Amino acid sequence: MDEQAFVYDSMYPVARILYQNLPSFEMAGYALFAVIFLLSAFVYKLGFAKKLSLGKNVAIGLFLAIGGLGLTFLAFFLPVVEGLVIAALILILYKVRLWREKRENAVSH
Repeated sequence: MDEQAFVYDSMYPVARILYQNLPSFEMAGYALFAVIFLLSAFVYKLGFAKKLSLGKNVAIGLFLAIGGLGLTFLAFFLPVVEGLVIAALILILYKVRLWREKRENAVSH
């Protein structure tokens, strides 16, 4: 078994798909970072975001990017992207349930 096949077999699915299907490893790394950053921002927006000033939003985006860089290195062999997808799905379900409850309370009162 060659070394590259061993590494691909050790990767989690999203990272493996990106690295096998994109034309270069560099492009796959940037794509993995972009996926992690976008999912992190989405999870932040769904679960934790408040109305903040532009400067504070820029600072949060910068910290999300720095954290996303670290998570990108972990995402090769840990389920980082998969965990972010699950977190996003749970928060989407929570938001939908919250929206339905508010709507039902508004109709009943």
